Amino acid sequence: MSAVKELLHQIPDPNLPDNERVRLRCQLARQFEKTGNYAAACGAMDDLWLGVGKRPRLDTLDAQTSAEVLLRIGVLTGWIGNIKLIKGSQEIAKSLLSESLEIFEAVGDVKKVAEAQTEMALCCLREGSIDVARSLFTDALARLDDHDGDLKAVAVLRSAMVESRASRLNDALHILTTAVSLFEASANHALKGSFHNNLAIVLKRLGATEGREDYIESVLRHFTAASFHYEQAGHTSYRGGVENNLAMFLLEIGRFAEAHDHLDCAQAVFTKINDSVGLAEVEESRARVLLAEGEISKAEKIIEAAIRTLERGDQKSLLAEALTTRGIVLSELQRWGEARGTFERAIDMAQQVGDLEKAGLAALALIEQLPEHLTENELCLILERARGFLKFTQNTAILQRLTECAWHALSIIHTTRPDWTAFSLTETLRRHEGRFIQMALEDSGGSVTKAATLLGLPGHQSLNFILQNRHPELFSARTPIKRRRRSTLKLVEPGVGNDRPDE
Repeated sequence: MSAVKELLHQIPDPNLPDNERVRLRCQLARQFEKTGNYAAACGAMDDLWLGVGKRPRLDTLDAQTSAEVLLRIGVLTGWIGNIKLIKGSQEIAKSLLSESLEIFEAVGDVKKVAEAQTEMALCCLREGSIDVARSLFTDALARLDDHDGDLKAVAVLRSAMVESRASRLNDALHILTTAVSLFEASANHALKGSFHNNLAIVLKRLGATEGREDYIESVLRHFTAASFHYEQAGHTSYRGGVENNLAMFLLEIGRFAEAHDHLDCAQAVFTKINDSVGLAEVEESRARVLLAEGEISKAEKIIEAAIRTLERGDQKSLLAEALTTRGIVLSELQRWGEARGTFERAIDMAQQVGDLEKAGLAALALIEQLPEHLTENELCLILERARGFLKFTQNTAILQRLTECAWHALSIIHTTRPDWTAFSLTETLRRHEGRFIQMALEDSGGSVTKAATLLGLPGHQSLNFILQNRHPELFSARTPIKRRRRSTLKLVEPGVGNDRPDE
């Protein structure tokens, strides 16, 4: 707290120029952010800013100072909007940060440009826009080196978070382990805690998939280290996050009672600081533990409460995860229609924000929970979507689930006897024909001619005839036909300026 005290002593100095005083206030806000004290950070910006969604007062400030104010207010908007579930807050934050970035670029402050990019990327990560976040972190890291200390450490850490979220676990582990010295050199306990917390999460997921006892010990050790550093930093909300993460690890290894104990601790922390998103995450975790214990009715009540909370904010990725859990709960309660609708909503929501892993996991859960309630064609379509979403995952547990779903789908398609009372060979053949035509059109980019070639048909007329007579629902998958305009050019006699260029 010595840095805070020093800043509080300097800021009231009447001899300070206004621009310098504002820059010191931005530094004070940043010190409060490090401990998760966002209310105090907002207080440091006081008369410059009236709150989320309000434009900061910049009219008397120079360019560099204006950019600093926009950066700090952008960061605070992202955090406060996330905690208090303010709709559109991440977009507002990104707009402010983008404006600050443009000014920093104009004045040639490369390091500040990188800082603004890392904060914009975090907003994208909250929304689930993983590819955009990855691109921003890559650009930011290209502007930084090891002499940039904590600034580079933050960018490295969040870059690893992106890869972990995308299930590129070995990539995330490599990023973290090659940057150990960077975090060891830091005096920032909150940053050290985040390093250990994220390393524990990656090791947890790798250890769970590979079943290695040494991973279990490493996970517990890093979670313990994270909790210690967060306590030293006085970062209450991050300590709550560690408790929730530890509970999920204990769930995976079957220690349910201990998982509930840690969830109780996390709930107490988030209740104390009035963090709605943190509480919703704990509720979603609690529902998973109750599911594992067979307490389905209790799980339903808790997951419904979590979803109501998350629906008020911008955390679409977290909401998709909660919806997947709700779908599983509804399946266990044999409410098949509601369950399917919930899974499909989770898939679409996660896909929209670019969180393909969560979209894939929701698709797998749909297949696992409701295989008898899907037609063969639907089963194939969902499985194909899941494979597309998860094709880059390095999580072997997810890949194993994908394989199991594929084998289960094959067993249903090839060995399950039909209901002969309602069976139609013509309709069954038509359905399979439509599926192959759809795939051919997709793989040919909508070209009927190319699709006909893939299908082994004599020409596009044959495929058009089949579409018109048996599959009109697939017309939308075709590329629109462009009518040729009749040429108005006069023919030129051979040899008179009619050279043909090489193709």
